[in-house]
Amino acid sequence: MRKVREVLRLSDAGRSQRQIAAALAISVGTVVGYLKRARAAALTWERAKGMTGEAVEAALFRDVGRNEPAERVTIDFGHVHRELSRAGVTLQLLWEEYHLAATTSSAESRLPYRYSHFCELYGAWRCKLSPTMRQVHRAGEKAFIDYSGKKLHLVDQHTGAEDEVELFVMVLGASNYTFAEASLTQKLADFVASTIRGLEYFGAAPEVLVPDQLRSAVRGPDRYDPLINETYLELAQHYDLAVIPARPRKPRDKAKVETAVLVAQRWILARLRNRKFFSLSEINEAIAELLEELNARPFKKLEGCRRSAFESIDRPAMQPLPSLRYQLRERRTVGVNIDYHVEFDFRLYSVSHKLIGQKVEARATVGLVEIFHNDVRVASHARSFGRRGTMVTCEDHRPVQHQHQKWPPERMVEWALTFGPAVAGVVERTLAQLVHPEQGYRACLGILRVAEKHGAERMDAACARALAVSTSRAPHRKYIESILRQGLDRDPRRAPATRTAPLEHDNVRGGEYYDRKENIH
Repeated sequence: MRKVREVLRLSDAGRSQRQIAAALAISVGTVVGYLKRARAAALTWERAKGMTGEAVEAALFRDVGRNEPAERVTIDFGHVHRELSRAGVTLQLLWEEYHLAATTSSAESRLPYRYSHFCELYGAWRCKLSPTMRQVHRAGEKAFIDYSGKKLHLVDQHTGAEDEVELFVMVLGASNYTFAEASLTQKLADFVASTIRGLEYFGAAPEVLVPDQLRSAVRGPDRYDPLINETYLELAQHYDLAVIPARPRKPRDKAKVETAVLVAQRWILARLRNRKFFSLSEINEAIAELLEELNARPFKKLEGCRRSAFESIDRPAMQPLPSLRYQLRERRTVGVNIDYHVEFDFRLYSVSHKLIGQKVEARATVGLVEIFHNDVRVASHARSFGRRGTMVTCEDHRPVQHQHQKWPPERMVEWALTFGPAVAGVVERTLAQLVHPEQGYRACLGILRVAEKHGAERMDAACARALAVSTSRAPHRKYIESILRQGLDRDPRRAPATRTAPLEHDNVRGGEYYDRKENIH
């Protein structure tokens, strides 16, 4: 900005032209020129001191056609913007139409803009339609989550085939402290595990997680009211944080992690592009080394690095992690059977007998099975990894008559005896092979239901055949059903083979042959 106002003020104060030039570090000729222009414009200090510097300069130096551009034909930017949304319409075509209309109009004396200036003005106008808000990230508030579009490859040692693996990236908003790891998929189990390891890498939990609206995090994607996946919501509750997904197709909502993904691609993926990995652990070891370098790399325009910024900004404001790590739960809706047990992973767990016939939800971790009814936990058992059909029963869940064991195993055998002795033999052997006979009641009930379906005669014959074949353990219900389905119980010709005397023949060598010393070599 020219020093016109000061020249007028000092001149009004009676200073000479040489004194004004020395005070403002300008030439005497410049002072003379400013004062000459002021007299021509009848501009005194009394008028100038109430005007801005730009207004003073405009009053003295405006020269239309020389130092001020001539007025141009205005552009209807709204029309241009609407027309560009139509197929095949370009800025070049719209400028040609604008130029033709301006030059052919007899009433228009102004000149049109040239093409380059036309495009610049439209670009500046369009930027004002969707201004970008600079986000201010509070310390310890948000962690942003995303997956990289570019991926690493896992090589099969035997075939040499390459499979893509995902790159998970998690970054804190205030310090840009970054975590990254490779995972096989973006499915729920891998996504939850990566999130947990990210929080453990930070050693603390933020207030909010901001993932994309992928299916593993959001069960029902929506711009305004997304439905968070139940398992991921459980994780958030365990670590006492909120999940606020970014809006669909709005990458600016998670601009931090978009930038972090780009940095990870350049700092990690690009450096590992020529290496071959044969296991996921090898990839993550290599990523961990580069990640430490990335977080220790000094900022270009700020003091410190990501790690120092994390320790001084984010870490003090974040909340500590709980003492127990979150464990992924399998969920399944199951029905309570008549024996007040529910089946999960082919094992049986008891609930209160009052819930017989009700639908409940079983949630299982590696070591625990919890059963919920209307979101209220009604039972909790240590998870069983015994053989299929193992029963885990709490005595308090039994009705009173069962707690006193008024239905002993002998009653089940007597019931089976009404269908035949072989059926009773199967039931008796089934109960005998268990430490607690009541654990076999369900299997015995299944056998008796098959007997009711096929009749006592056929069932007894099938059980007799099954007992003849299976000499050590109790025959399984499915094996007996197979005999009935194929009709083997009615075919005596296909009865199981019995042991017979050794075959005697002239061409068959007996045992004494091998006892002869001359045949031992």
